[in-house]
Amino acid sequence: MKRALQWLLLVAMLVGLTGIAKAEEPTIAVASSLQFALPEVVERFQAETGRQVRLNFGSSGNFRRQIAQGAPFELFLSADELNALALHEEGLTEGEGSVYALGRLVWLQRAGRDDLPEAPLAAVEQALEEYRETGSRSRIALANPEHAPYGMAAREVLEQAGLWEAIQPLKVLGENVSQAAQFALSADTRGGLVAYSLALAPQLAERSEYVLIPEDWHAPLHQRMVLIEGAGETAHAFYAYLQGDDAREILARYGFGLPPTEPLHEEP
Repeated sequence: MKRALQWLLLVAMLVGLTGIAKAEEPTIAVASSLQFALPEVVERFQAETGRQVRLNFGSSGNFRRQIAQGAPFELFLSADELNALALHEEGLTEGEGSVYALGRLVWLQRAGRDDLPEAPLAAVEQALEEYRETGSRSRIALANPEHAPYGMAAREVLEQAGLWEAIQPLKVLGENVSQAAQFALSADTRGGLVAYSLALAPQLAERSEYVLIPEDWHAPLHQRMVLIEGAGETAHAFYAYLQGDDAREILARYGFGLPPTEPLHEEP
C-alpha cells in the first residue's frame, strides 16, 4: 500500500510538472510574412532566456477569428493593425499592443527567367497581354485578400493600376502570403505580389528575384502585436524581447521597417 501511494504521488507530481512546462511554452499566432524571420528571433530568445515558445503561422484574418472563438494563443503577431485592434476592441487583449514592424510588398518571380521587369507591374501587364492575344494563362499569385493583409495590399495596388478586374482569370490565391510566395515560384506562374521579407529569406532568395513595390501604392502595412488576455510570463517576456535590439536587427535584415523604439512598451 505504501509503495502504491508513493507511485501515485510521483505520477501526480510529474503531471503537475508537465502542466507547468506546457503553460510556460505558449503558442504564438504569427503572420506568415514572418515565417522565416521569426524562427531566428525565437532561437536567440531561447538561447538568452531558456524559455520556449511555439509558433503557429497563418493569415492574420484567420487568426483573428480563431482567437475570438477561444483558440489558446497567448500572443498574436498580426501583419496589420486592423486585426489586432479588432481583438482589443472585443476585450480579448491586454491593451492595444505595439507596432513591431513595417511591411513592404514586392513583385516576386522565379530566378533565371531573364525577364525581371524594371516597372513593378510590367510582368502583370505582359501576362494579361499574352492572355488576350493567345489565351495562355500565366498565373499571378497573391494572398487571399479576404483575410490576408498582404493580399489586401496587393489588391489595392492592382486596383489603383486598373488591373484588378482584368487579372481575375489569371490570379491564384494563397491561403496566406507564404503560400502565395510558393505559388509565385511555381512553373506555371508568371510571379506574384508577396511580402518583401519572404523574398529576402535565404530559403527563397536563391531561387527567386524581385522588384519592390513603391510604399505609396497601398495603405501602410503596420504590423501590430497584442498579448491575449491571460497571457503567461513567457508570452510577456517574448513580447518584450520583440521590442529589443536583437529582435529588431533580425527583422530589419529581413526587410521590415522598424517603428521608433520609444512608443514600444509592454502592456501592464
